[in-house]
Amino acid sequence: MRKNKILLYFLLAISVLSACTEKGSDATRSGLLRENFRAVVNGVETDLYTLTNTNGMEVCFTNHGARIVSVMVPDREGVMRDVVLGFDSIQGYIHVASDFGATVGRYANRIDRGRITIDGVEYQLPQNNYGHCLHGGPNGFQTQVFEVESATDSTLVMKYMAADGEEGFPGNITCKVAYTLTHDNAIAINYTATTDATTIINLANHAYFNLDGNALMSNADYLFYINASGFTPVDSTLMTNGEILSVEGTPMDFRQPTAVGERIDNVDEQLAYGMGYDHNWVLDTQGDMSQVAARLVSQATGIVLEVYTDQPGLQVYSGNFLNGSVIGKGGVACNHRSAMVLETQKYPNSPNYAHWPSPLLRPGETYEANCIYRFDVEK
Repeated sequence: MRKNKILLYFLLAISVLSACTEKGSDATRSGLLRENFRAVVNGVETDLYTLTNTNGMEVCFTNHGARIVSVMVPDREGVMRDVVLGFDSIQGYIHVASDFGATVGRYANRIDRGRITIDGVEYQLPQNNYGHCLHGGPNGFQTQVFEVESATDSTLVMKYMAADGEEGFPGNITCKVAYTLTHDNAIAINYTATTDATTIINLANHAYFNLDGNALMSNADYLFYINASGFTPVDSTLMTNGEILSVEGTPMDFRQPTAVGERIDNVDEQLAYGMGYDHNWVLDTQGDMSQVAARLVSQATGIVLEVYTDQPGLQVYSGNFLNGSVIGKGGVACNHRSAMVLETQKYPNSPNYAHWPSPLLRPGETYEANCIYRFDVEK
């Protein structure tokens, strides 16, 4: 089995090298061509932006959905691998329904039946997932083109102004997403927003991490750690009920590094509802960004991803609905459970539970949230 994996990695490396050679020197290290990301969407121009650091790490973005397109990091042998799923051109993001690498909002995750009440006024939001509002609705931030406010070799700042009533949410809001690539191989994400009327906001990144650098490979052998002793259970429509349960004695207990696939197919009601992991963990970090919130390791490549955040929750999605029908970068199919999504955010349906951290944003206040994805290698 190991020999087959090594052969597969070798063939993949040759394929990437060949693609870059054919595309010439204008291609990014991940083989992307900037011209393939230039278009006009909703009357706004899209483009490809690249950040690099002194270690040779490269991260590419598009302002369509303020999303991460590629992340090139070294494995234990020093081979550079692209560790996020995505597309080779802007057309993929326009025509294929996916949240690959996107900034999701105005409210990441689910809101029960799309209903919220703010200061006694009820608002009806889109019901685009099992009767609930997911990721701000079908025309959420992930479908919008952001304005690039500034771009350097290390930092990219994008801005989006959402109108009052957009997808049913109240208030004109201005939000900014700042990506910074550090010299210790970390992608630091800073979200800020202001509003002219009381509203709710919860922004998160939706990158699909494949630490093997190959969307054909499963995430089952990844070692996973979550700094959380509780999680928010869901019903058959993946909606929370206001409870926080202990992970003790459940497949949700990742307080010790455990293979993602070790218990994912257990006979368990929660796993059956999500067809695997699609749940929010209640972090024990209490907003302390010096503590690791989660750690993911590919035993095959040695690539390590650590997550840090000042947010109270971590939504983990194990790629259960990927089925190989989506063809990503390099013409490679995105197979079942080939990636992990690690979204730092408020808990799902927080607007409807007063005892949970509030997502309310009022005029005169500034919303801020931070997330760091830091990469390393385990020898």
